[in-house]
Amino acid sequence: MMVKTDWLLVILLGLVFLSLEGAEGRKERILGGSPYELAYSAINCRKHSASIKDFGGIGDGKTLNTKAFQKAVNQLSKYASDGGAQLVIPAGHWLTGSFNLTSHFTLFLHKDAVLLASQEINQWPVIDPLPSYGHGRDAPGGRYISLIFGTNLTDVIITGENGTIDGQGALWWQQFHMNKLKYTRPYLIELMHSNKIQISNITLLNSPSWNIHPVYSSDIIIQGITILAPVTSPNTDGINPDSCTNIKLEDNYIVSGDDCVAVKSGWDEYGIKYGKPTSHLIIKRLTCISPYSAAIALGSEMSGGIQDVRIQDITAIQTESGIRIKTGVGRGGYVKDIYVKGMKLHTMKWVFWMTGNYGSHADTHWDPKALPEIKGINYRDVVAENVSMAGQLDGISGDPFTGICMSNVTIGLAKKSKQNPWACTNIEGISSSVQPPPCKLLADQGPKKSGMCDFPTESLPIDSIEMQRCSYRLNLR
Repeated sequence: MMVKTDWLLVILLGLVFLSLEGAEGRKERILGGSPYELAYSAINCRKHSASIKDFGGIGDGKTLNTKAFQKAVNQLSKYASDGGAQLVIPAGHWLTGSFNLTSHFTLFLHKDAVLLASQEINQWPVIDPLPSYGHGRDAPGGRYISLIFGTNLTDVIITGENGTIDGQGALWWQQFHMNKLKYTRPYLIELMHSNKIQISNITLLNSPSWNIHPVYSSDIIIQGITILAPVTSPNTDGINPDSCTNIKLEDNYIVSGDDCVAVKSGWDEYGIKYGKPTSHLIIKRLTCISPYSAAIALGSEMSGGIQDVRIQDITAIQTESGIRIKTGVGRGGYVKDIYVKGMKLHTMKWVFWMTGNYGSHADTHWDPKALPEIKGINYRDVVAENVSMAGQLDGISGDPFTGICMSNVTIGLAKKSKQNPWACTNIEGISSSVQPPPCKLLADQGPKKSGMCDFPTESLPIDSIEMQRCSYRLNLR
């Protein structure tokens, strides 16, 4: 049954979000008439600039521009050692298939630019499954390459004046539901084995599957992004940092059919063998709507480990759960040292949800002795309204989830809420000033305790990356 979403509220939230001080880059617009002038914040500015039109691009929404995009990137890659290059996408509708990026490169979208993903499925190249997954997510074997793709790169920026990348995903969703796909659906943006990445101030629409997927990468900033997909669309996760380190996600607004943010690190025996965790992750000022999934999910593919995640100032409305930890027997790995501070939630099924019973294995070779370690999960300063159930916390028999801490939590239950707002099995933890009172396995420490579930005060390396103000005066024909 489809959940009715108050779209007026969604729109109002979006308008408020776009005015957030932290999303300053969204306010940048054309500063002059002709020639074209632009300014934005970036981890690096570029010495050279060009337009997609310089390489034969036609923005009529009908002409396929895949060759033009790849020609542009190939030509501009020559400037990597000479101050780098920027490719500007002017106003227009630019139909394209997948293309690869290069190092020391910026892809910039004008506010009225729309990249349209080709719907010719047979034109999408197929690549191998990720080594930490060993298997496609939709089907065995390979996967369709992402619309914007790159591997083994450094210093890559995708930004703009809130221009749009439209994945035109309806065809892919239909094929998925009909079990007609031979390979796993593409993502909109995927960067692998790369470092120094910025993705900012763009809108992503209707992705065939996940929207933004940095994997095996480091030093990543994703900010000021708007992601929109129908709430019934399959697996349209917003941002999925996967086996990455030193990441900051901030000031993002996501409406999707799956988790708004899903933190991952590989799947079952493949993720255990690859052994690359996601760590040192900051998630700040996220606004999320997803009636069937979580605002932030840790897992279920977490076999390489997830550690030191700092989540702060989260707003979620008509979202199935706030923070969800998903794992199971066979996953191995760990989720530990997770810190959550400041959540405002409205209309939820669960505020807190942990499960050690998540299945969905890559294949039949998973190890039943590979038990995950879940410990050091801290929540504080949470306010929720119209909630069906405060918490469903289920560890694994013989492998309990430990070190759970909740402090200063107020949950307003819906009129038709569950008679018992908490359900807990195979967990250990403490609580203070939590209403309604939690299960006995979260031992009550009495009134609000100073220092309980404290948020780390030391900064992470990603906070030391400085943004530059880049200004350009371009003659775009």
